[in-house]
Amino acid sequence: MKKYNFNAGPCILDRSVIEKTAQAILDFNGIGLSLAEISHRSKDFQPVIDEAEALVKELLQVPEGYSVLFLGGGASLEFCMIPYNFLKKKAAYLNTGVWAKKAMKEAKLFGEVIEVASSADANYTFIPKDWTCPTDVDYLHITTNNTIYGTEIRKDLDVPVRMIADMSSDIFSRPVDVAKYDAIYAGAQKNLSMAGVTIVIVKNDALGQVERQIPTMLDYRTHVEKGSMFNTPPVVPIYTALENLRWMKAQGGVEAMDKLAQQRAEIIYGEIDRNKLFRGTVAEEDRSVMNLCFVMNDEYKDLEKDFMEFATSKGMVGVKGHRSVGGFRASCYNAQTIEGCEALVACMKEFEANH
Repeated sequence: MKKYNFNAGPCILDRSVIEKTAQAILDFNGIGLSLAEISHRSKDFQPVIDEAEALVKELLQVPEGYSVLFLGGGASLEFCMIPYNFLKKKAAYLNTGVWAKKAMKEAKLFGEVIEVASSADANYTFIPKDWTCPTDVDYLHITTNNTIYGTEIRKDLDVPVRMIADMSSDIFSRPVDVAKYDAIYAGAQKNLSMAGVTIVIVKNDALGQVERQIPTMLDYRTHVEKGSMFNTPPVVPIYTALENLRWMKAQGGVEAMDKLAQQRAEIIYGEIDRNKLFRGTVAEEDRSVMNLCFVMNDEYKDLEKDFMEFATSKGMVGVKGHRSVGGFRASCYNAQTIEGCEALVACMKEFEANH
């Protein structure tokens, strides 16, 4: 039976990316050694990180004056590194979910944090509207996609201050105006690579503006100066990211990824809205095209376990919703196929017919 991967992260990767990574682990570029055992400072690996950096800049049209870093620690470490490097006195945060709240918690260790708006009282079922960004803050921090709740900010906001964004789960799924941001960061396991590497795009002249001393490993300047090689980087996840970046470029880049994301969302949300058994969990105008969340309608709540078992029997993997929301979640990152979405819809239709 064919399996369809809807996991929220670590997530689906194109099969060609997996196969090329597997081959590199067995024998990297025919050198007779595994990618997992070569030096990160070797002449064999340096081209990997150089090309990966170049492709990030090409695909996102990163302007001059920005550096691309490949770091460890996940987005959770960036919650700390961002205010360490950028928060001088006061920062603004838009609270749209668990990860935004965690980022705010860390920032409060370094200065004043202004929560410009929040949808916490409604269990984060919408993106707040009609809020005002203070003009006297060092930056506005946003989380563009909320994997748990299924909401997404799919455009670059127009605000009077510099922005910083956690794009862990939707980076490379749409064009981005990088020039509006002092930093963009993303844990790679959502839409770029396997777990183990974090990508950071940082504006060089925005660094070094805080008065506090920053520990060496937590200072972005350290990694800019050393080209992500200050300490041993996660070479295998970086190589997987490279292969995925190559794959995205071959598909037509972020413009093609954006179009495909919309197509997938139309297929699945269309069925959620049509099927009498199910309903979406968030405001329609804020629906994520990366993490599509839905639950049973109230009168069919007792069928939730049955549908989960049925979907599993049909090869649907990872469709169980997060415990904060319940129900189901179909994560449709860049490598998710139209075939996979149609298979999930067929599964939902068959279950409806049986009940």
